[in-house]
Amino acid sequence: MHSRIGSFDVTIDAEGVATVLFSRPPVNAVSLSVYEDIGRLVEAVEADGAIRVVVITAPRGARAWCGGADLNEFKGMDPERRKERYRFINEQVPRLYRLDRPVIAAINGAAIGIGMVLAGLCDIRVAAEDARFACPEIDYGLVGGGAGLFAMLKMPEAKIRELLFTGRKFTARELEPTGFFNYVVPRDEVLDKALEIARMIAAKSLPSIRARKLASVALEGRGWMEAYLDAQALSAHLVAGMDSGEGVRAFLEHRKPRFVDR
Repeated sequence: MHSRIGSFDVTIDAEGVATVLFSRPPVNAVSLSVYEDIGRLVEAVEADGAIRVVVITAPRGARAWCGGADLNEFKGMDPERRKERYRFINEQVPRLYRLDRPVIAAINGAAIGIGMVLAGLCDIRVAAEDARFACPEIDYGLVGGGAGLFAMLKMPEAKIRELLFTGRKFTARELEPTGFFNYVVPRDEVLDKALEIARMIAAKSLPSIRARKLASVALEGRGWMEAYLDAQALSAHLVAGMDSGEGVRAFLEHRKPRFVDR
């Protein structure tokens, strides 16, 4: 069965594996409409008893699995509207984490900013060895929100700080020792590996699958989610400053930002 939910093409096979293709060219940037689509996707999965496990991937050859926030939305957006944007995002992002089915990220391209957070929200991560990962929010005068999530996933604190303070890109192979990924494989093997795992899960009892997922959420969720919302609140405060607007403009104009420290 096939359906379209906004930016997501959803195909459900006979074993109960829902393959979700994130397709928003050119780089799968996350706009407010994509956050809405995430909420709609969660609702659709939870309402469909035929779905046992979800695999999220990007089209073959895509430039990115998820290229980060769609900064074009910031054009002409005053600070109050940007704060409202954060409030809406903070309602949507935890919904993916709380989804009552396991979610596997088949990361066949870059995962930048919110893309890396979305990968972390998934239960299992399979990444292309050359896929790039970064938390570049600091380059835009903002605060990356993934620290608590990455810490909950047992990524070393030193690497978390390097990601968040430098904004630099790392390949999956470079990050493999941090334990962020379950598997790092050649790009053309990513989806096959993810589907192999998905079918192993789909063969289990659905009530057990759902109970195990909800138990994991209850065990893990509170600490990182509070840290994420705290970081988002800091970014919502920073959008009123000059540096945040300059950081976004510089990115859109393909130049280095000229920060004035306010």
